[in-house]
Amino acid sequence: MKIPKKKRLSAYLDPDVMHALADYSARRDVSLSLVAEAAIASFLSPDAEERKEAAITRRLDQIDRRVQRVERDVGIAIETLALFVRFWLSLTPVLPESARAEARAKGPQRYDGFVDALGRRLSKGPKLRQEIADDVPSAPPAGTDELPAP
Repeated sequence: MKIPKKKRLSAYLDPDVMHALADYSARRDVSLSLVAEAAIASFLSPDAEERKEAAITRRLDQIDRRVQRVERDVGIAIETLALFVRFWLSLTPVLPESARAEARAKGPQRYDGFVDALGRRLSKGPKLRQEIADDVPSAPPAGTDELPAP
């Protein structure tokens, strides 16, 4: 069987495109003609659009999963903060006027200790979001999620 001879094509390319084509063919150690032929064949292929769509769909699925994780983590953070504030407000007595000045003076020191502890917690595992199961049962009806007894 005789292999048909390839036909010659002369095309004008933008200098940037030509430079990119030359760089690509040099990196792959193939001819400019082979790279151009493969690119044109891919462009004309009926399944090129399907491949692009599949790649975009995969990428969108990855982004969707990441957004869902971020939403979950933000929800955990908000609920954690709300629960902490609720505990703190419920269990911390109001200081007498005489002790307030000393408490204000110790506030920055205690805050620095909190930030240091938070830094240590974040630098080593496990993170709170990893400790919480993805399939946590739904919350009980409103008004029944009372604080545990101190």
